[in-house]
Amino acid sequence: TILDNVKKWNMNAVFVQVKPAGDAFYPSKYSPWSEYLTGTQGKDPGYDPLKFMVEEAHKRGIQFHAWFNPYRLTATGGREKLSSDNIGKKRPDWTVIYGGHVYLNPGIPEVNNYVVDSIVEVVKNYDIDGVHMDDYFYPYKVKGQEYPDSAQYQKYGSKFASIGDWRRNNVNNLIEKLHKSIKKVNPNVEFGISPFGVWRNASTDPVKGSSTTAGVQNYDDLYADILLWMDKGWLDYVAPQIYWNQGFKAAEYNTLVKWWSKYAADSGTKLYIGQAAYKVNEWQNAKELVNQINFNRNYAQVKGSIFFSYKSLLTNPKNVTDSLKNGPYSSVPNENIVGMN
Repeated sequence: TILDNVKKWNMNAVFVQVKPAGDAFYPSKYSPWSEYLTGTQGKDPGYDPLKFMVEEAHKRGIQFHAWFNPYRLTATGGREKLSSDNIGKKRPDWTVIYGGHVYLNPGIPEVNNYVVDSIVEVVKNYDIDGVHMDDYFYPYKVKGQEYPDSAQYQKYGSKFASIGDWRRNNVNNLIEKLHKSIKKVNPNVEFGISPFGVWRNASTDPVKGSSTTAGVQNYDDLYADILLWMDKGWLDYVAPQIYWNQGFKAAEYNTLVKWWSKYAADSGTKLYIGQAAYKVNEWQNAKELVNQINFNRNYAQVKGSIFFSYKSLLTNPKNVTDSLKNGPYSSVPNENIVGMN
C-alpha cells in the first residue's frame, strides 16, 4: 500500500529505515532483528522484509534507498532495551550512555569498522539503489551533560588540538571508509547524507557560514563536517533538512537553499532538499510547501526533494499531496522523491 501510494503521487524513490537502532529489517550477522517488526528485538519475523520491500519497489519503478543510523543503539531507554545478540550487549566497552540512550562510541576505531561492515553487508546482499544516513552522528547535545568520551580522547586523540577536532575526524574517517567500501562492492549504489539544515552560522564562520542564527550547527555540535565530505567526493548527494518556512528569521528556507546550492555547485555534489511535510499543518501559509518546491526550481543544483515523512503526506495535509500529484510538479521527470520513516 505504501509503495502504491508513492507511485500514485508520481514519486520515484523511497528512503526506508532498515537499521534504526543497532537492529535490522533483514537477517544479519551483525545485528539482531528489529523490535519494530515483532515487538521484540531479536525475534525472527518469519520472512525478509528488506528483500520484499526492494523487490516490490522495483516492480513499480521506484528506487529503494536503505537508511541506516550508524551509532544509535536505543531510540528510547537504556541497555535493558537491548537483546543478548545486540552489539551493545556483546561489546559494552564500545558504547556510551548519553541523555538516557545507548550509543556506539565513534572514538573507538573498531566501532567504525563494525559500522561499515554492517552496512556493506546490505550492499552485498540486496539490490538497493542507495545507502542513506540522516543527521545522527554524534548525538544532539543534552544540556548539562558532557559526552562521555574523555578516556578515548586521551588514548586516541592526543595529536588533535581539541576534542572537537578529534570527534570530527572520527566521523570523517567513517564517511570516507564507508564511501570507498560501498563503491568497491557496487559503484552504482549511491551514498548520501541528509544533515541538519545548517552547517555553520556566519557569526561562527564569517567566510563560509550561512546567514542564519540556528541554535545547532553540524560542524560544532554534531561534529559532521558536511562541506569536507562534499569537497572530497565522499558523497553522491546531500539532502539538507531545511525544515523551516520561508521568512523564518533564525534559519530562513530560501537563504539556506541558496547557500547549499552554492556549495553543491562548487563540489559537484547532487543536491536534494529535505522538505518538512510533517510541518504543513502548523504552517500558516497553506501553500508553503508548494511555494518551497517552486523556489527550488530557480536553482539548477537542486535535483529534487525528499519529503519527511510518508505518514505526513498520507493525510493529504492542506491538499498538498493532491497539488504534488496533479499540479506542475508531476510534469518534471524524476524530480519529486519521497522520504519515509
